[in-house]
Amino acid sequence: MTALPPLLATLPALLLQAPLQGPLPEGILGQAILAVVAMAVVVIVGRIVLSIAWKLVIIAVGVVGLLWLVNVVGF
Repeated sequence: MTALPPLLATLPALLLQAPLQGPLPEGILGQAILAVVAMAVVVIVGRIVLSIAWKLVIIAVGVVGLLWLVNVVGF
């Protein structure tokens, strides 16, 4: 595994401190901004998780295909 860049390593701490830097937006526009930021975080985390999941699916397909081939050949 590769080490995380320094910015990514400190990102959770920065995200926790971000709301403390200023007042939270009020009203419908403020709620919309918070919703868009929350969706962006979910999408970014989802992309990382799906990237790992696709690698696992490809490995599983290879293993199952190899087992099927061994079964067909008769070893």
